Amino acid sequence: MSHAPAWLIVPALIVPAVAVSPAYAVQYMTAEGAQKQLFPEASSFVAHPLRLTDAQKDRIEKVAKVRMRSPEQPVWQVLADGKPAGWFVLDEVYGKHEFITYAVALDAAGAVRGVEILDYRETHGGEIRNPKWRAQFNGAQFGAALKLGDDIQNISGATLSCKHISEGVRRVLAIHEVALKQP
Repeated sequence: MSHAPAWLIVPALIVPAVAVSPAYAVQYMTAEGAQKQLFPEASSFVAHPLRLTDAQKDRIEKVAKVRMRSPEQPVWQVLADGKPAGWFVLDEVYGKHEFITYAVALDAAGAVRGVEILDYRETHGGEIRNPKWRAQFNGAQFGAALKLGDDIQNISGATLSCKHISEGVRRVLAIHEVALKQP
């Protein structure tokens, strides 16, 4: 009776596992692409990296009812013809198992101007990229509940992605109110 060499056994076990588990990570656009998409009239994007104090972080978590993983937030102030036109905030939330990278555009008054999905790494739920679904956030301001099933429609098969993006947008609005809002 002949046996396969031992060095063939491990690759033979790995190949089927790789073939069955394809990667689903998709980068739809870069941060720069999202900036141009959400603010086509912008003349510049000024990096405004935000490092929240413990008090700011606590206040944001309280009013948004969402935990912040980090006190650091990538933010750009948007200028159009040298005047403030709004804010571009890059954020990440968990989908079901993986992070979803998205961007929120806020107008000068702090209302949502648009939401873009940049990177989606989940196997299901990519329907959150649907422009009609994302448009539900447009015009939302600080204090909006953005509650899934009430204010924001759910997408079957993408419930956690929908819920976490909704919470993330609510957190971004709180960040604006607490740390970015101009007096």
